[in-house]
Amino acid sequence: MTRGVPHRPPGGPLSAGNDLFADIFQAETPRLGTLLQRLEMPSAGERIADRLVTAIALGGFVPGQRLPTERDLATMLGVSRSSVREAIQRLAAEGYVTVRRGRTGGTFVATAWGPNSPQKIRRTLLPTWRSMEEMLDCRACVEEMIAAVAARRRTDQDITTIEAAVKAYREAEDDREASRAADESFHLAIARATHNTYLVKLSQRMRDAVNLGFRSEPYSPELRRTALGQHAALAEAIVEGHDQAAGTIAATHFTLTTESTLRDLVARISEEESPPESAPESAPGAEPGAEPGP
Repeated sequence: MTRGVPHRPPGGPLSAGNDLFADIFQAETPRLGTLLQRLEMPSAGERIADRLVTAIALGGFVPGQRLPTERDLATMLGVSRSSVREAIQRLAAEGYVTVRRGRTGGTFVATAWGPNSPQKIRRTLLPTWRSMEEMLDCRACVEEMIAAVAARRRTDQDITTIEAAVKAYREAEDDREASRAADESFHLAIARATHNTYLVKLSQRMRDAVNLGFRSEPYSPELRRTALGQHAALAEAIVEGHDQAAGTIAATHFTLTTESTLRDLVARISEEESPPESAPESAPGAEPGAEPGP
């Protein structure tokens, strides 16, 4: 049975000043404030470059893909266009991106990993990793709640929208951009099925935070194959009104995609940071490679 709750588009009271929701996320807490702070500072260009390299390593942007425009990046990160321009120049000089001029030009990802990637990723992730872990946990909890509420409140129109997004994701096949668009539409449709503007905004805000502000979830063929089955199962649970099942599937889905990708990347840079084991020293006066005496 579906409920005839009228759909309320996102926006509404959140666009007004002195909003409690905004105050929660803009509070100057020691760790969450650091994670979500804007980047307007003297070293903003370098910090943006580091963050872009990290997003590329995560699969938020992949080789051959055109990055968002300078204006869009500045808006996403809350920085000046000159800072973004500086970051792009740094990355072009280091071979991470190529800049093409003309009508079909833009800034394109050249490589997913460079010689300086570990250092840049460490500077981006490690200082706020504890806050990131809390945000990942928060996101899993909130998305679990959102899916459960959507299963209880979804209308016939919500069901149509959710099923259409599942179909679009399935039919996108190996088209990276079509897959990303369908994935975003799917999760937005579920959030909107709660008919709570604050939950919609909360879901979007946490997506931006765990994806370093770029609004682009990690993508790889492996992640897509995992998500394909999870999307279908989640949609079915919501359509059938199985709130507990929907919540469990949603929590698992976000843990196995964004969170696992982040943890794998941190493990990779930690391994590359470890110095190689040194060979045992020979005894004084011994020939190189000689067996140690008794």
